[in-house]
Amino acid sequence: MKLCVFDFDSTLMDGETIDFLAKEHGVEKEVSMITEAAMRGELDFFESLTTRVGLLKGMNARKAEEICHALPLMKGAYEAIAGLKAKGYTVIVFSGGFRIATTPAKEILGFDADFANVLHARDGHLSGLVGGDMMFGFSKGDMLRRVQNLLHVSYENTIAVGDGANDISMFECAAKKVAFCAKPILKNAANIVIDEKDMRNLLQFI
Repeated sequence: MKLCVFDFDSTLMDGETIDFLAKEHGVEKEVSMITEAAMRGELDFFESLTTRVGLLKGMNARKAEEICHALPLMKGAYEAIAGLKAKGYTVIVFSGGFRIATTPAKEILGFDADFANVLHARDGHLSGLVGGDMMFGFSKGDMLRRVQNLLHVSYENTIAVGDGANDISMFECAAKKVAFCAKPILKNAANIVIDEKDMRNLLQFI
């Protein structure tokens, strides 16, 4: 059994889901500043996530879904996942973002499962609250260990691909630690670095 785990935002998708939502809601500048600081490892991930989602309070929930169904996927993402699956890999996405973005992408890209957070809505509008599987800086590594145990996948047969500080915990569980167009803090923890925005480059390391 072989496993490849991807981050979603700025990895399989070209951008940050919450920034697209924030732009529609008129809070893009405030949210993107917090996102950047969190991905550089300068802010606690949980606090940054809850603060950013709080800024989305009152946004039309249906509009949020429409935006998340039309996010720009990373160049080469489809081919990279198809190539991994052809070589026997199970492909899973762990996102500190939101299931309303990762689940539509799963239908297009064909990965096997997605673990992400849920934006809470009430009366047709976002409430500013969030909950789910990926709320903390350690969440991805914690979930990866559980998936490895469940699927009987070894450290040696695991690949982790990400771009930001909250992906470091995944790297601790994977023999191939891939920093994709990543922040310096993640590059320092990686043993494979890809600096071109084309996920097909991953296949040469498989």
